[in-house]
Amino acid sequence: MAVSQGVLGELLAELRAESAEVERLVVDLPPAAWAAPTPAAGWTVAHQIAHLAWTDERALLAATDAEAFRRETEAYAARPEAADFVDDGAEAGARLPHGESLERWRAGREALQGALAGLAPGVRLPWYGTSMSAASMATARLMETWVHGTDVADALGLVREPTARLRHIVRLGVRARDFAYLVHGLEPPAEAFRVETTGPGGELWTHGPEEAAQRVTGGAVDFCRLVTQRVHRDDTDLRAEGAEAERWLSIAQAFAGPPGKGRAPSRGRQPEVSSGRMLREGEA
Repeated sequence: MAVSQGVLGELLAELRAESAEVERLVVDLPPAAWAAPTPAAGWTVAHQIAHLAWTDERALLAATDAEAFRRETEAYAARPEAADFVDDGAEAGARLPHGESLERWRAGREALQGALAGLAPGVRLPWYGTSMSAASMATARLMETWVHGTDVADALGLVREPTARLRHIVRLGVRARDFAYLVHGLEPPAEAFRVETTGPGGELWTHGPEEAAQRVTGGAVDFCRLVTQRVHRDDTDLRAEGAEAERWLSIAQAFAGPPGKGRAPSRGRQPEVSSGRMLREGEA
């Protein structure tokens, strides 16, 4: 389905705002704080920012030179340690001086946003295991910025104020329902689900037919944390009606790749969290 330039412009503005908010978390940090461990196993605050910079640069390449992106991806896949290339990108970036890393992310994301805004309607960008529209890429970048910004805030003992930008992540998580089933080797349900989430201002964001038997309701923050596997199902306020809705919440993920490890309940030990998976928007 084609997306209007007005919708794309709104998404890019939301991405810009999300990026600026995450940047404010780190721009004045002392050097020692950049080394603070985050919930992603083996990743510090410096790794999180380096990862955002690295993925923005890969997205920029996909938007400006699709063939070069495909060649790079094929070269990664041919390596014996192919699964480590995302972590390698974060590790290399984390070794840069912190000011340089921050400037790299800033310049890369601005260039990407300009490139996405300039794409002709209908153009699809190659990505890791899929292709997507400019609007899908903008949504995916917003989601990943929010996720890694959440990891940074958790590492620093901060609580981010939720915004209406979460509605884009809710939509992405809903659209990734079938993907979550497939990566677990399960047949996606034929029936549509109803998802009702409450935004930070009390607004209700709904997806799916109102009469659906399988239903999920609850707070948008918890839903977004769950589908990005930043919280355990038991630590959310989400309510499921129907066995399939409950099963979906136990496997939900909105990122590409194999099933994630997720998080343990808060009363238990936190397991290692997959740090470098690409987060993606569904087809748009």
